[in-house]
Amino acid sequence: MSSNPSTGVTTAFLFPGQGGFDGEALRRAKELHPQIGRVFERLDAVTEELYGRRISEVLFGERKADLRDLLDNDPWASQVAIYGAGLAAYEILAAQGATPDVLAGHSLGEITALVAAGAFSVEDGVRIVARRVAVIERQGGVDGRMVALAASAERTRKLLELVDEPLLAVATENHDEQTVVSGPAGILDRVVAIAGQLDVGAIEIDTPFPFHTPALAPAAPEFAAYVRKLDQHPLNRPVYSPILQRYYEPGDVLADLLAEHFTRPVRFAAAVRHLRESGAEVFVEAGGRAALSKLVAKVTAGSEVRSLPTLALTGGRLALDGTLEALREAGLAAPERGGLAELLAPSVPSDVFAAYWSERGHMVLELVRTELDAFRKSAEAGRPEPEPAAEQTAEPEPAVEAAPEPAPAAPAASSASGPRPEEYDRERLFDELRTLYAEALEYPEDVFEDEVQLEAELGVDSVKQVELLSRVSSRYGLPPRESGFRLATYNTMGKITDFVLQQMNDQGAHAPASATG
Repeated sequence: MSSNPSTGVTTAFLFPGQGGFDGEALRRAKELHPQIGRVFERLDAVTEELYGRRISEVLFGERKADLRDLLDNDPWASQVAIYGAGLAAYEILAAQGATPDVLAGHSLGEITALVAAGAFSVEDGVRIVARRVAVIERQGGVDGRMVALAASAERTRKLLELVDEPLLAVATENHDEQTVVSGPAGILDRVVAIAGQLDVGAIEIDTPFPFHTPALAPAAPEFAAYVRKLDQHPLNRPVYSPILQRYYEPGDVLADLLAEHFTRPVRFAAAVRHLRESGAEVFVEAGGRAALSKLVAKVTAGSEVRSLPTLALTGGRLALDGTLEALREAGLAAPERGGLAELLAPSVPSDVFAAYWSERGHMVLELVRTELDAFRKSAEAGRPEPEPAAEQTAEPEPAVEAAPEPAPAAPAASSASGPRPEEYDRERLFDELRTLYAEALEYPEDVFEDEVQLEAELGVDSVKQVELLSRVSSRYGLPPRESGFRLATYNTMGKITDFVLQQMNDQGAHAPASATG
């Protein structure tokens, strides 16, 4: 896949940065779209590890969280909330078959875009966002502010020349009549005063710190060093950077480029114009509020470009509903778009496939990403991929299981291909599973204690857990899992052991006598 598409760009997904969170819209969408709960479950494990709190409890608890509350009480939560809302919106759109030709982010949103494109895991994306907050706090960033001026970037720079302060900077160029300035709070007060004398409007941005300012230069090396330790993967979609003013390329060291974000400005208007010139006709804002949608409308005024919000409330209605309707009408969304339903389940009614894909499509995508990554690594090493599909037949369930007719009963685990259920007690099974997980993850066996949490304590993300559980299912001949199965429920070695043992016992109890004897 080309990282720099010169033609064929029709749909762009945009991920918001500061201010890009609408708590009420997110809560409403969570009631209708399971993708939101799944995304935030993955974020929970990391925020609990880093802050001792689950971000889901902050956002979806009894007390409704809005952006102002988060900024006043939990600055880290505001950043993780923006990041999580963007990813959740992306997963909802993907589940409905909406396929972007390019991704782009506004400031913090570039991290979201890179994670959505597969450059980092969802969990590592949280860690990057959290470290971004931490290094800025250590640099005294809490004393800075960001202010949006109702002026062009050229006029704003002339205004800043009057103040003559090296730590002041143009942070973002949103459109011809709005430019954001970043810098120390006291100096920004002078900027606002001068702007008032010149009849230039000024509005403070909802952000815990200043971003894109020379004042943050000392924080960049520490941040880059941290991100270099995380696994960077090839992008599965093109990502255009309004900061770099180019597409990310395969040879890019993302740690270094993300560190440059601390001091370089976001030229959002120029990015939108570039994408428009490349053919983009539909811009979908994947995230909270509708700030980017409005900016796109201003930048492309007079054209036929469509600018669509998602996790925002418009006229009391969730904007996501209207956006999905518009994408379907334009032929840019529907679970079967691109022949997906026809390819995977040609005999399944489209509405059944739509329900299946909404509920389990993420599992299919996670499995494909895992296998593709393993295949790529083997290809690069010049080795054939060992048994690429044999261990994956049980996770996730094939789409045809969503058909109205019941699937045939699974073969008994005691056949020649698997151990006999009655031969196992819990201790033996636990030891075997511990060995399997230890070898696959290259961990010492003794770390896999009964209550150890795979993700929170050992760092085994959900994608790897899906792969491992698939191996277990194949080895022990387990039946396909029921529709209500939730991976997050089985987050310790003890719970996995009990689940497998129960499945083996149930299968043995229900198997024909000729198979069990």
